[in-house]
Amino acid sequence: MKKVTFYVIEGKSFAFYGGIIVSVFFILLGLFAAYNMEHHGHIITGMNNQIVWGIPHVFAIFLILAASGVLNVASISSVFRKIFYNPLARLSALLAITLLIGGLSVLVLDLGRPDRLVVAMTSYNFKSIFAWNIILYNGFLLICVVYLWFMMQRSMQRYYPTAGLIAFTWRLILTTGTGSIFGFLVAKEAYQTAIMAPLFIALSLSLGLAIFLLVLLIDYWETHCSLGDGILTRPKKLLGVFIVGVFYFVLVYHLTHLYFTGRHGIEYFVLAGGGVYTVLFWAGYVFLGTILPLLLLYHDRFTNNRISIAVAALLTIVGGISLLYVIIIGGQAYPIDIFPGKEIIDYGAMHSSTMYSYTPSIWEIMLGVSGIAIASFLTVVAVRILPFIPRSLSDTDLDETFKH
Repeated sequence: MKKVTFYVIEGKSFAFYGGIIVSVFFILLGLFAAYNMEHHGHIITGMNNQIVWGIPHVFAIFLILAASGVLNVASISSVFRKIFYNPLARLSALLAITLLIGGLSVLVLDLGRPDRLVVAMTSYNFKSIFAWNIILYNGFLLICVVYLWFMMQRSMQRYYPTAGLIAFTWRLILTTGTGSIFGFLVAKEAYQTAIMAPLFIALSLSLGLAIFLLVLLIDYWETHCSLGDGILTRPKKLLGVFIVGVFYFVLVYHLTHLYFTGRHGIEYFVLAGGGVYTVLFWAGYVFLGTILPLLLLYHDRFTNNRISIAVAALLTIVGGISLLYVIIIGGQAYPIDIFPGKEIIDYGAMHSSTMYSYTPSIWEIMLGVSGIAIASFLTVVAVRILPFIPRSLSDTDLDETFKH
């Protein structure tokens, strides 16, 4: 493969300044929402004593999973030695850093008392998966920074494969830890299953690659640089494989629940009688997030169209968020069966036999969207300061082995 040169974008276009302005606007809205939630308490949100993880957690976990998955592009280059992905590795590592910062920012601001984070970072309970995740998230940021440094500094290139292997391994552990947050919660029937870890790993791969393809297409549309069809072929096909992988683990997850008689209630709730959660599962995840993207990626009529690729990536993200909403919030909305097989005369205010209600407030939505805005702002600023973008990825600039 010919030598690929990287450049710093000029940042003089309307799209560049428009992206900065929009990102800053939503960041300010998120800070305003966080201030109001801290000042008035979580009573102004849609969360309650039963549903303690709302839409901000959906956005936060979406960004954390995407951060882990987007690094897969760089991992394929350094760990699996596929030179096809070499020109894309820098942008991959950058997005991993910015997406994780965006996700963690939402988590911190949603605590209600962000200053309590100091307690969580200094007093560890190693029996808690949450304590382990603090170590995993901070370690991932540090490893990605070092990985990116080795990638960009010529004198450190000999350590690049080793750094890539460490980043790849840490990424898998991090995503396993995030999935285990739910897999280890025995009180919720929708959780409490080991399949959560591989499901979250597969979901991170699909979300990360979808975001990467969108950013790549937007960057080359905004800068008017050459982007050949050859560079899009493999990631496009790989995205389809990841989408099928997520669907497989979702199928296993539900078949496992259907196998156990005690889980039939939660399965009926999600698949048939859960209202908005059922709609999000079938329409949001299965149709919009799985069937349509696969059709756009593999059907001969759409497969060579860049708009179709962008729409497929966007629908993959929509489907992933829908699935996370069903898992995270739907899992809490289903009533807890405190005494299986027993009839309880008076549940009281804390325990209801009917579905718990939850409607996201505007404050939660503003805070969640601000995480995406933070990641977008940091990415735009970074590509303006340092050379992350290949100058040209046209087919004519790449040799035959690269294209095929």
